[in-house]
Amino acid sequence: MSCSSCSTNKSGVPNGCKSNGNCATGTCGSGNKLAVFDWLSNMTLPTGEAPFNVFEVRFKNGRKHFYKNPENLTLSMGDVVAVEGSSGHDVGIVSLAGELVRVQMKKRKITADSDDVKKIYRKASQKDIDVWQTARDREQETQRKGREIISRLGLKMKLSDVEYQGDGTKATFYYTADERVDFRQLIRDLASAFSIRVEMRQVGMRQEAARLGGIGSCGRELCCSTWLTDFRKVNTAAARYQQLSLNPLKLAGQCGKLKCCLNYELDTYLDALQSFPKQDKVLKTEKGDAVFVKMDIFKKLLWYTYKEESFKWYKLSLDQVQEIIELNKNNELALPLEEYELEITEEVSVDFENVVGQDSLTRFDVPKKGRKNNRRKKRNPTNKKQADKQPSTPRNKKPQGKPAKTEGGQKTEKKRVDNRKPKPKNNPRSRKPKPEGNTAEKPQGQHKKQKNQRRKNNNQRKKNNNDNKDNTNNEK
Repeated sequence: MSCSSCSTNKSGVPNGCKSNGNCATGTCGSGNKLAVFDWLSNMTLPTGEAPFNVFEVRFKNGRKHFYKNPENLTLSMGDVVAVEGSSGHDVGIVSLAGELVRVQMKKRKITADSDDVKKIYRKASQKDIDVWQTARDREQETQRKGREIISRLGLKMKLSDVEYQGDGTKATFYYTADERVDFRQLIRDLASAFSIRVEMRQVGMRQEAARLGGIGSCGRELCCSTWLTDFRKVNTAAARYQQLSLNPLKLAGQCGKLKCCLNYELDTYLDALQSFPKQDKVLKTEKGDAVFVKMDIFKKLLWYTYKEESFKWYKLSLDQVQEIIELNKNNELALPLEEYELEITEEVSVDFENVVGQDSLTRFDVPKKGRKNNRRKKRNPTNKKQADKQPSTPRNKKPQGKPAKTEGGQKTEKKRVDNRKPKPKNNPRSRKPKPEGNTAEKPQGQHKKQKNQRRKNNNQRKKNNNDNKDNTNNEK
C-alpha cells in the first residue's frame, strides 16, 4: 500500500513524496519498521462494546509508545498527532488502532492504567508539523557538532544518533560506550551550543544497529531493524552445534556481536544431534582405536581416524558407527574401518541437466584441442568406416587444362581420368614391385658413373652459357 503522495499520476509516473524513508503517513518506506497489519479494521464490534481507546504512536526509527485518547478524537492509522512529552509535546504518527493495540500491550506487559501510557493532545496542526520538520532537519548537523565536542573532551563514547522532540525544545542523544562515562561537562557544552534541553541515553550495540539499519551479509535488511523485537542471547555453542568454523569475521554481524540468525536453525540441529553418539567416543577395532574428526548432520555421515594414522580419514554412516559401539559394549572388536567404508554407496547427484538445450555449465573447464590434431585426424582417420567414406583421389590433384567451349558458348570442364595404379593399402610406404621381365641386377658402381656423367654435362652447359653472355656484352 502507498499514500496519495507516493501514488502514480495519470501518465503512470510515480509522484514521490521525497521524504527519504520517513513517510508522513506511515504506510511506506523504512519508517514503517515493525508495522502491524490491522486485519480487524473491517470488522464491526458487538453491540454495546466500546472501541479500545488506546492508540500506538510511532516516532523516529521505529520507536513506538502507547497513548490514550481522553478527548475521544476520531483517529485512524496514518494521522499525525501531538502527544504528551516529558516536558512540552511531541509529534508522532498513529501506527495502530483498535483491538490489536490491546494485544500488543498484553505482549509487552503494559496495562491501560499504567503511568507509561500518556495522553494524546490533538491532531497536529500545520504549525506543529512545520516545527517538527524544522527540528528533524537539525538532527544531522547536531550530531556532527556533538561528535566534535566529544572528541575535544576526550570521552570514550560513540554518538550514534540524535532525535529531537516534536516542539524542538529537547533532544535525545543516543550513544554507546564500553565503560562508564562522566558526561556532565558534555551536557553543559551541548546545552549551550544548541540552546536545548539534553537527554543522554545509552544503548547497546544491537540496539544501535537496529536504530540505524543496514544490509546484512545475506543481502537482506537487518532482522533487528525490520521485524526482530527481542534480542535473545547468542553464544559460540550455537556455532559449535551447527559444525561452523569459529571465525569471528564470519559469525559477527554489523553490531560486532554474534549474528542473531545463529539461533534460527539451532533447534533443528539439536533435534538431529540426539541420535548421534558423543564426539569423545572412541571406536575400538582390530587395527586400533579410532577417534572422531567431523560429521555431516543431515547426510548422517561421520569421519573417524586411527590414533596412530591420523593422516587418513574414514567415512562411516551413522548406522555403522552405532553398530561398532554396540560391539564395543559387548567387549568385541570391530572390523577395520576400511571394510566399513567400502560398504557405503553414494548416489550421484545431478547438478545440471540439459533439459531445454542449454550449453554445459562446465564447458569452459575442458581444454580445447589444437587444430593440428584435428587436421591429422581428418587426414589419417583411425576408424575403418571413416577411411571407406573418404575418396581415394590423391591430395595434390589439381584440375589440368582449360575448360573447353561448346557451340553455345558455355564452358564445360574436362574430366581427367586417373590411370595411375593405386598404392597398396596395407603398406603405403612400400616400394613399387619390380617388373618380372627386368630381373637382371645392374653391375656394381654403374649408378655412380651415371651420376658423375650428369654432373659433368651440367657443368659444361653452365660454362657455355657464361661464355655466350660475355661475347654478347663485348659486341655491345
